[in-house]
Amino acid sequence: GTSRLSPSFHLGVLSSRQVFHEAHSLAHSSPERSGFDTWINELLWREFFTMILANFPQVVQGPFREKYSHLQWRNDEREFIAWKNGLTGYPLVDAGMRELQETGWMHNRVRMVVASFLCKDLLINWQWGEEWFLQNLIDGDLAANNGGWQWSAGTGTDAVPYFRVFNPITQSKRFDSAGNYIRRWLPELSSIPAQYIHTPWKMPLDVQQDLGCRIGVQYPTPLVEHATARQRSLAVYQQVKDN
Repeated sequence: GTSRLSPSFHLGVLSSRQVFHEAHSLAHSSPERSGFDTWINELLWREFFTMILANFPQVVQGPFREKYSHLQWRNDEREFIAWKNGLTGYPLVDAGMRELQETGWMHNRVRMVVASFLCKDLLINWQWGEEWFLQNLIDGDLAANNGGWQWSAGTGTDAVPYFRVFNPITQSKRFDSAGNYIRRWLPELSSIPAQYIHTPWKMPLDVQQDLGCRIGVQYPTPLVEHATARQRSLAVYQQVKDN
């Protein structure tokens, strides 16, 4: 669950300071204290990235950690278009990207997954994704968006380590185990059995035909094999790290 208050913060309808004090006050009298603390921490990340942008405006132009400006991105245009349109072959990634196009919003967990997939699995420059998010998000705040993308790409301050690559299948099983989110945004997978909803390409051909969802026809085959793409990404990042 999320508060969905980010568009109101972005548009100036709500003051983050006011909401922080209200949440902090409510937390003391609530049995769900951990939930409040988690939400407040997310709010603090937003303020942190605003502070970073104010003090290091160069992050708009490139990596906070300058050495990562030398990463050898693949920047495959065809794969980028597939990512934008939710046609990567990885259901959680595709569901998130289609939710973005249809609603102008995306759950924060899925934002991290799709960002990691673009930067690490496809080795496409995080700035391409940053720009696409700003064009489509109704809460597309410059500081928060830039900070989130640099965190995912491993190029920013307090960024995720370069060797941490989100596994879109594991993330899908953990946070959408029944596949409800996937089925909502990917109607072509709505009738897929739970055992295949996270990895539809593993469905036997006869099952695909019976369900009217042939992989490569009604739903795409995966653009990359995650384990292989992960090793390729680690090698590219390691080159920069060692120099």
